[in-house]
Amino acid sequence: MSEVATTTSIPGASPRLLNEDLAPAKERTWKFFDLFAMWMSDIHSIGGYTFAAGLFFLGLAAWQVLVALVLGIFLAYLGMNLTGIAGQKNGVPYPVLARISFGVFGANIPALIRAVIAIAWYGIQTYLASVAVVVLTLRIFPQLEPLTRSDLLGLSYLGWICFLIIWGLQLLVLQRGMESIRHYQDLAGPLVWVVMLALMAWMIIAAAGRINLNLPSKSLDLGQSTLMFFTAASLVVAYFSTLMLNFCDFSRFAPDRKTVIVANFFGLPINFTAFAIVSVVVTAGTIAVYGKAIFDPVEIVARVPNTAILILGAVTFTVATIGINIVANFVSPAYDLANAMPKYINFKRGGLIAAVVSILVMPWRIFANPVAVNYFLGGLGALLGPLFGIIFTDYFLVRRQQVNVEALFQEGESKPYWYTGGVNPKALVAFLPAAAISIVIALVPALSGLAAFSWFIGAALGAAIYAALNFSAVARPAQLRPVAGGRK
Repeated sequence: MSEVATTTSIPGASPRLLNEDLAPAKERTWKFFDLFAMWMSDIHSIGGYTFAAGLFFLGLAAWQVLVALVLGIFLAYLGMNLTGIAGQKNGVPYPVLARISFGVFGANIPALIRAVIAIAWYGIQTYLASVAVVVLTLRIFPQLEPLTRSDLLGLSYLGWICFLIIWGLQLLVLQRGMESIRHYQDLAGPLVWVVMLALMAWMIIAAAGRINLNLPSKSLDLGQSTLMFFTAASLVVAYFSTLMLNFCDFSRFAPDRKTVIVANFFGLPINFTAFAIVSVVVTAGTIAVYGKAIFDPVEIVARVPNTAILILGAVTFTVATIGINIVANFVSPAYDLANAMPKYINFKRGGLIAAVVSILVMPWRIFANPVAVNYFLGGLGALLGPLFGIIFTDYFLVRRQQVNVEALFQEGESKPYWYTGGVNPKALVAFLPAAAISIVIALVPALSGLAAFSWFIGAALGAAIYAALNFSAVARPAQLRPVAGGRK
């Protein structure tokens, strides 16, 4: 059953701009728990655990990190609400929403930037999940250890087997569409909480209660501690910056605005803070039990002298990593690629293309190469701030949430989102300098102290330039006036 309206429901729609997956959502089946579980799946992962626990080892006192974490996640929550509200009201995915500010064809620029980042991380997360499966396999079948001694293209034979198993399982879920994804998230998110709480209980027992949350801190003066405090908060926002662009891919299926806002509140500030506390308790416990802080939950589970617990832990973290991969790294490129050629690529084909490319880029090599991660993915990630600033300044300030949804699928000079040949020059004029400055701040070593703030700087610059271009004119152009036809 299709989850979106048919292409015939939009008069005058161009086949170059519309297919059933890009059309406004017709069935709003994602309720509070579905969106809440989606956030659990996004947060409850190997990467989420390592990131959350790592914040407490930046050199600040634990209470300072906790306050910074709450500040950062609250800012991310506000950003997600902007994206979520826009998606819920108009019922369209991110690349279609980007057409409002960038033009019906210009939207391929922000869409494909987001797609490239997602595909690379899709492959990396698949690889990380496969590492957990390798650990589990060797624990149960140690006789397979010789398969780790030979490699093909930089990955051991056993690594290839486990990678392709995880890759295939993900594709099986993804090719069944958004409803299948919804059901998977509903299971995956809560499951990790059960294992994390069990792991915390085991760690407390193993440490005989001798867990010291006064984690190692550095002697920082007021200026240094202030900078580190805001750096920690900024890192939290940066961690969620990808989904701050395309959360509308999910919120478009929500029945009302309240559902989005309430699910975001419990899924982000409440859930992320609680998960971070559990993560740091477990990590602090490893100091007491093993004499050093272990940030990888798979390594912690592997040290548990109980095969049943190892199996449960490895399976759970594999399920969790697949969950975050689906949320953060699959849905977006599936829509983004469909947006580029909607006549030939739908959601499922876009997802298949993304999955295949994620193998071809050999993600284990990217992950093992700091230059590739920091400069390639870090540079692309720096572009997300300007895109967010432009898209949502346009939607909330310039247009005041008034959108002609049907016109997002129509082409021609008389259409409001055609601009110049389907591209909005003002969006490009705002994006290019903001993006250039953001990349320089993120990548130039001399500016490393500001790198954590590149998203905020890029978003502010993009928003400011775009607002100035639109509000400086004596009279607003016709294509920028609010038009009727938006979803109520």
